[in-house]
Amino acid sequence: MEQLTLLYLIGLSNSWEMHLFLLWFFFAFYMGIILGNLFIVFAVIIDSHLHSPMYFLLANLSLLDLGLSSTTVPKMISDLFTDCNIISFPKCMMQIFFIHVMGGVEMVMLVAMAYDRYTAICKPLHYLTIMSPKICVFFVLAAWIVGIIHAVSQFVFVINLPFCGPNKVDSFYCDFPRVMKLACVDTYKLEFVIIANSGFISMATFFSLIMSYIFILVTVWKRSSGDLSKAFVTLSAHITVVILFFMPCIFLYVWPFPATSLDKYLFIVDFAITPVLNPTIYTLRNKDMRVAMRRLGKRVVGSSGIS
Repeated sequence: MEQLTLLYLIGLSNSWEMHLFLLWFFFAFYMGIILGNLFIVFAVIIDSHLHSPMYFLLANLSLLDLGLSSTTVPKMISDLFTDCNIISFPKCMMQIFFIHVMGGVEMVMLVAMAYDRYTAICKPLHYLTIMSPKICVFFVLAAWIVGIIHAVSQFVFVINLPFCGPNKVDSFYCDFPRVMKLACVDTYKLEFVIIANSGFISMATFFSLIMSYIFILVTVWKRSSGDLSKAFVTLSAHITVVILFFMPCIFLYVWPFPATSLDKYLFIVDFAITPVLNPTIYTLRNKDMRVAMRRLGKRVVGSSGIS
């Protein structure tokens, strides 16, 4: 059996009007992803007022969002622009690997951010002691280690499969459930590997995060005689990000080999919408970030010599 060398990505639509809409949609969102997330990273680095654990973790989340979207969106834009949906098999495997590395890292970072908010709200007097710089760096390093282990533990089973056709992938990107359909052997056992690794981990992490935020809100409610407004405003952005990030993952990986193409549309949320929504949520709904934006704007205007 001859191993596949080229794969054809079917994409999202064959309609010319939808084709054009998707081209501008992905281009506009990717520009927003780049500018918004890089702004957060530079603001946290430059502005000393943002040198705190929460913004350190936020800057790392922004880099992850940029990295995750960059694994798929530039290829999607290129395919829509050139109408050439071809990807080599090695590049397809690399795309799968980096998607799962970035996804695994982001899961741990969202857990770290939930722990940060729990400490800040429930143990404010000990916040800086608990969330020390060493702990923050530990979270980041642990996230990358977990992400790499998460990706490799699945990748080693798939990379050695014999792929002999067909060469059409019913999606706009490569991922395990779609690509494994092209294998020439029975992949039933590997399905359980995907469920155990990506599916159950996604579901367990999601419910753990939701329960942690509920616990925080209950704690605040008890301490403030029922006034949840401030805490809810603080946590609503985190809850929104968690829901948007995990829902497509749970849908795809808890039930691999979907019979419909709905999952590829859902993953537009993870690759395009959530990465551009994060900077919007954390800048427009966060007082410190809004103040930092104004300070950064004044610094830029002052350095350009405009009065």
